[in-house]
Amino acid sequence: MLCSIMAPRLQLEKAAWRWVETVKPEEISQEHIELAYRVNVPACKRGTCRRNCKGNPNCLVGIGEQAWLGEIDEDAFHNIDDPNSERRDKNTFVGLTNLGATCYVNTFLQVWFHNLELRRSLYQCSSSRAQEHNAESDYEPQSICEHLQYLFALLQNSNRRYIDPSGLVKALGLDTGQQQDAQEFSKLFLSLLEDTLSKQKNPNLQHVIQQQFCGQFSYVTVCNTCGRASALPSKFLELELNIQGHKNLTECVTEFLKEEKLDGDNRYFCESCQSKQSATRRIRLHSLPPTLNLQLMRFVFDRQTGHKKKLNTFISFPEQLDMGPFLEGIQDQKCVYELSAVLIHRGISAYSGHYIAHVKDACTSDWYKFNDEEIEKMEGKKLQLGVEEDIAETVKSQTRKPKCGKGYHCSRNAYMLVYKVQEEENTEPTGTNVEVPAFLQRLVDRDNHKFEEWCSEMSDMRKQSVDKGKAKHEEVKELYELLPATDGQPYEFIPLEWLKKWLDDSTATKEIDNSHFLCSHGKLHPDKVGDTKRVSQGAAELLYHRYGGGPRLEGLSLCKECVSQRCRVLRLKNQLNEDFKEVSNLVKRTLSDEGFWVGKASLRSWKQLAMEQLEEDEHETKHSNGQTNGQGPHSNSSKDFSSELSEGNEEEMKTFNEDIVCTHGRLSILETERRLVSSEVWTKLRAYFPKAPEFTQNQEACQQCLTLEQEEKDNEAVSKMMALDQKNQLLNLFQEKNRPLLTKWPQGTDVLYIVPLFFVDEWKKFIRRPTKSSPVSSVGNSLLLCPHGGFMFTYDSLVSGDAQHIALLWPSEWEVISRLFMVDQPISIHCSQQATPPEQAPQYTTQPDLCWECREGFIFQQQRDLREYTQATVYIRKVIEDKRMMKEAAPELNASSSEAEEEREEHPKVDGEKDPDFSQSADGAKRLKLSDGSGPASAAAAASVASTASLPVSSVSKLGSIRRSTRHRKLRGEKALIVSANQTLKELKIQIMHAFSVAPFDQNLSIDGKSLTDDSATLGSLGIIPESIICLKADEPIADYAAMDDAYQVRMPEEGFKGTGLLGH
Repeated sequence: MLCSIMAPRLQLEKAAWRWVETVKPEEISQEHIELAYRVNVPACKRGTCRRNCKGNPNCLVGIGEQAWLGEIDEDAFHNIDDPNSERRDKNTFVGLTNLGATCYVNTFLQVWFHNLELRRSLYQCSSSRAQEHNAESDYEPQSICEHLQYLFALLQNSNRRYIDPSGLVKALGLDTGQQQDAQEFSKLFLSLLEDTLSKQKNPNLQHVIQQQFCGQFSYVTVCNTCGRASALPSKFLELELNIQGHKNLTECVTEFLKEEKLDGDNRYFCESCQSKQSATRRIRLHSLPPTLNLQLMRFVFDRQTGHKKKLNTFISFPEQLDMGPFLEGIQDQKCVYELSAVLIHRGISAYSGHYIAHVKDACTSDWYKFNDEEIEKMEGKKLQLGVEEDIAETVKSQTRKPKCGKGYHCSRNAYMLVYKVQEEENTEPTGTNVEVPAFLQRLVDRDNHKFEEWCSEMSDMRKQSVDKGKAKHEEVKELYELLPATDGQPYEFIPLEWLKKWLDDSTATKEIDNSHFLCSHGKLHPDKVGDTKRVSQGAAELLYHRYGGGPRLEGLSLCKECVSQRCRVLRLKNQLNEDFKEVSNLVKRTLSDEGFWVGKASLRSWKQLAMEQLEEDEHETKHSNGQTNGQGPHSNSSKDFSSELSEGNEEEMKTFNEDIVCTHGRLSILETERRLVSSEVWTKLRAYFPKAPEFTQNQEACQQCLTLEQEEKDNEAVSKMMALDQKNQLLNLFQEKNRPLLTKWPQGTDVLYIVPLFFVDEWKKFIRRPTKSSPVSSVGNSLLLCPHGGFMFTYDSLVSGDAQHIALLWPSEWEVISRLFMVDQPISIHCSQQATPPEQAPQYTTQPDLCWECREGFIFQQQRDLREYTQATVYIRKVIEDKRMMKEAAPELNASSSEAEEEREEHPKVDGEKDPDFSQSADGAKRLKLSDGSGPASAAAAASVASTASLPVSSVSKLGSIRRSTRHRKLRGEKALIVSANQTLKELKIQIMHAFSVAPFDQNLSIDGKSLTDDSATLGSLGIIPESIICLKADEPIADYAAMDDAYQVRMPEEGFKGTGLLGH
């Protein structure tokens, strides 16, 4: 039978056991055993299997042999790249490794390396450390000059395709993961190098930077009144050219030198006129350096967004630049320059992207693209300098690249142009040759020697892997031909996974382990035959000889006992289906004789329980779901039964009829959970469950359970009577009618009593549901007292908000409560209005007296919470223009009774006895746990606890937090954000941007009518406290997607090169 028409695995498994329908266990022969183990299933042929047939132990196709048969590629035997790919090609330059975000450093290093005069000068710097270095250890430069000259020497004569600049980067103190301003880096590094070279003893080196890069200009101001001209001379290392509004380099230079009018508030103080006068000012170029750096100001500060942005303006620039028309003064100076490098920034944002350099080789005049490790010669009839595709560009530019004439180039990404003064044609070619000094060449040779050793080591490893692979190839070809077992010849079973790993060269081949495939009789389990392959005994001998392992599964390892037991089980399962149908019909009939009690759940799931009981009888069960050691052919049936059980919505049962056995081992008193069945039904069920509990129709229910049930009913009756009595005595308190108010002291009494609101809530809960809730036994007024026994609230604080934590009682109600409940400490508030003259305000006192020490500590804690919070919630409410904002609801002191009840029902878990923050005292009062300690600190903590202990359930979780209304009413267009007090307003705006898709520069924020404008200020300093509502008014969005991208990139204030070696730190 071919694999293409062979039945799937499930059909193979069923076919292996189809014979059990006609064969009894005692009639099993060797033929039946071989059918169960699928010994005679035809093997699959190569080319007919898409993947291996796991149900066929004779299928040896698709187990990984394809990689070894036929022609073999040597590269398949190893995962080691060719070390020669790391070798520098002839007549090419060396690249630099990008250490994360250091591409801007790499581009400048390549440009400066190709400045032959700078390189020659650096080679002449004295370096005693390099000259005296012992060749046995690695050379570690210290100064910037040492790092740079060693790096240049490696770039010139290294055998590596690219080198690692981490030494120099580390010496400069740069963060390799943060991209910096490339233009600022250029200026700072040249200044640092100038300062370093000025300390050299060789006078020819002290002014190298000045001689190579430094030019001179002056700011000339002419008074319009007297005509007096004053000049302020200055030096420059580069000219910073504005590109906005310009199309070519000439326009940029012209604008740089153009005349500026000084008038109005910007007038100039003329020393001749001795007063402020209108004047004109311009820049006058006096001299230009041999290397002219022109910075194109692509990265500018946007006042509207508060961030830098990139100008993607196309600028045309020539290969040959004549600066003569722009010079004044010296006439014999060389003014014609040739383009030698173009530095490029790919990306639309000023805060991200990639830097690349196009550099001209001074020796060959060929152009190369330097992209970190990759270096590419730029060839073609039409050379395009400064042109690189943008990365991560989300908006296609609407401007097309303008046409450029011959000798001109156009770029939207070039940010720096480097021009070299044109040399005369008869210049000697020796000027282009720069020799590496001997002391540096020794260091380069040592690095090259290490590189060659590494290449040799990698090559040896590759060769070893190839040799090992070839040997494995021969072994596989030899053994794979021997694997198939022929009819009538000895055979063994080998694990399929082991064969796959043997053919997978990426994993080490371990010894053969058959222990997982054994049945309880120490032979091959019938369910595991699908996970093995039948191979010839000759092949097995070779595999065990080379790799070891065991126990070996030969032809005699086919287990007759397991096959017999499986036969018995399958036959019983077939009978089970018939019995199930018969029982289902019998239970529908009316009882004619004495019956037996059967649990309804057991009756619904007896078929599954019977199946599990049969499988337990095999003594092969290893899982609670009744499956044997492996997936047997009955696995699908088990799934069907489990689904039937789940449909019945019953808990998993282990023993038939256990659902009507009480905890005392007798018949359950719950008659609704059992039913009577006939003796005929019970006989059939008993055959499957001989050990099941048996209860006849006349069996009495458990007397202990009946007694306990009666006691529970009696207790419920007592609770109902108690609740009704308490409700009648305190009806106004329960219904919240005729309640005393502190703001309007009631006439006719000079004293009111105080209890925690928590006590009242728990009492009401009991009154409403006396059979479901525990009765309240004590008041627990100590929740409102500090550790010293003093009261924690003043009359004014109760009026202004603290009253939400307490309940006020009439004296008559207090008498009832004192009689019904245990009171640990009475608390009352007294009004002395009768004893004071009418013109004076009444005096209020409390008993116990107020504890001022703890009260002050509590207030201090509140104020600190307002300033020092973390992970607090604030609400951002977006205000839509031309629509009136909804009037803010005043914070509620107390939710209505129905609202509070609804909220408590939503959180039934927070009961005193279950809350980890509560402990039960000896008198039954529930009180908050207080930390050990004494003094103001513990008093303040206790005060904080006291202020929150009696909060409604919805507020209990906010222990120690700032008191706000119990529930915030979110309006449409409002979102909650998690913030901290030390977070800046700028960081909050970033969060708001993600929540509302409004850029920070389009956000106008205010709180209580006060505008929030200081982006650097913290939320705590701006008066933003937890639960605050901040209004957001959004301006019209700016159609500048790059600016939006910048806002996403800039999360923290830019620090630039602060703290690096470029600033002398």
